[in-house]
Amino acid sequence: MNKIEAYKEEKKGLDVKDDLPRYATEGWETISDGDKERLKWLGVFFRRQTPGHFMMRLRIPNGFSNSAQFRAIAGISSDFGKDFADLTTRQQIQLRWFQIDEVQEIWGRLEAVGLVSLQTGMDNVRGIVGCPVAGLTPNELFDASDVVREYNDIFVGNREFTNLPRKFNVTITGCLDNCTHAVTQDIALTPAVRIISGQEVNGFNVAVGGKQGSGGFRPATDLDVFVLPRDAADLCSEITLLFRDHGPREARNKCRMAFLVDEWGADRFRAELELRLRHPLLTAGSPVGSDTKSDHIGIHHQKESGLNYAGLVVPVGRITAGQMLEVARLADTYGNGEIRLTAEQNLIIPNVPDELLPALELEPLLAEFRPDPSPVMRGLVSCTGIDYCHFALVDTKSLALKTSQHLEKSVDGVLPALSINWSGCPNACGNHTVADIGLLGKKARVDGEVVEAVDIFLGGRVAEAAGVITDGESAVRTLENVPCDELPETLEKVLAALKPAPAALAV
Repeated sequence: MNKIEAYKEEKKGLDVKDDLPRYATEGWETISDGDKERLKWLGVFFRRQTPGHFMMRLRIPNGFSNSAQFRAIAGISSDFGKDFADLTTRQQIQLRWFQIDEVQEIWGRLEAVGLVSLQTGMDNVRGIVGCPVAGLTPNELFDASDVVREYNDIFVGNREFTNLPRKFNVTITGCLDNCTHAVTQDIALTPAVRIISGQEVNGFNVAVGGKQGSGGFRPATDLDVFVLPRDAADLCSEITLLFRDHGPREARNKCRMAFLVDEWGADRFRAELELRLRHPLLTAGSPVGSDTKSDHIGIHHQKESGLNYAGLVVPVGRITAGQMLEVARLADTYGNGEIRLTAEQNLIIPNVPDELLPALELEPLLAEFRPDPSPVMRGLVSCTGIDYCHFALVDTKSLALKTSQHLEKSVDGVLPALSINWSGCPNACGNHTVADIGLLGKKARVDGEVVEAVDIFLGGRVAEAAGVITDGESAVRTLENVPCDELPETLEKVLAALKPAPAALAV
């Protein structure tokens, strides 16, 4: 039995909540090793780099937020943190630097605006990713955000779902623009159509077992299943519980659902799922969608005439409390208060009337969070990095900014939009294995000295037609042990060699 499974045998993850008042009184030093892990079930993360100061991850299903939530998060960041928060690649927000005796007050403020941090870490269903402009974009088969909410409501706070063998990633989307990295998910529901009783109906095709960490990229396996939106949340729940009951629990690096799918194969997995559901499953429908990937950055018309959404790039996903307050003000002034988060660590202000667009585009914040960024900044993604994550081996966020700013000046004019993704370790939180250019942080010995370095991956792809997600390709490790201080010049040469260059992101 691995260490985490032993901790779960001793005490269930959510039960650590009863110990919080004692830890708040006695201090963080008294928290046992087991409870440091169990706190992640509550979304509270002990950080080795910052002993005594914690991180909290907020659950924001489908990336749907609003101005009230942004103001609350800004206030928490100012009062208890370091005046900033991080947007994640699962459309969530991470708070930093608070102390254990402040958790209860933070939760109270979050609850007042409809936010929770439950089950955002460890062996739980993580934040469910969906199209950030669901219900708004004219380029969707249907709005799938209700399915996201339904599934989220089933498992959050439900102890039946809190003892999975490993973390569990899910995307549910009706968007035709491949904006959710479906190929890398434990469960991927993607838009499809099928003839049922002589009628064409909309729904999802289902794939399982995608991943990036735990041994590298593995594309999700097509289950040959079509599910109607009304049945989709229940289907996702049964797949989750199937993983709970049958997933491997030995070595932590081999406990993802991908390993169960590899062991069983799609046919056995599908048959077991039918037994659990007690009815036969429909075979897959016809996938629909474009063959490119959209990031929803820029000014775009919504399906409702006269309304627009503004997709804004937040460089490496780090946003200050002051910037959050400005985003909230802009959302109220120019939209209806809604704010959407993307899987590329960016944000969207929707429901802007035509007549207000010119004024919005002149707002000072849009000079920082640009709707028209340079190609190398548009697709820039970075994990947390060594400052706040003990797995990371390099300072990804500052290196990502420095490198992209160099490339903006040196090669900006000849590039299409492309994705440059940084991961500080093989866990691949920065999605480096599915980017045009992926950068994996490491330590390397150069001329007898250990330095921060990266391996460079090229040619990752997740932009196949929506629903045909078994055709994703992993980036190829092309250069190794490149010192970070030489990286800007090295990437100049890489980009020159790639011309006319990849075009993973549709403008």
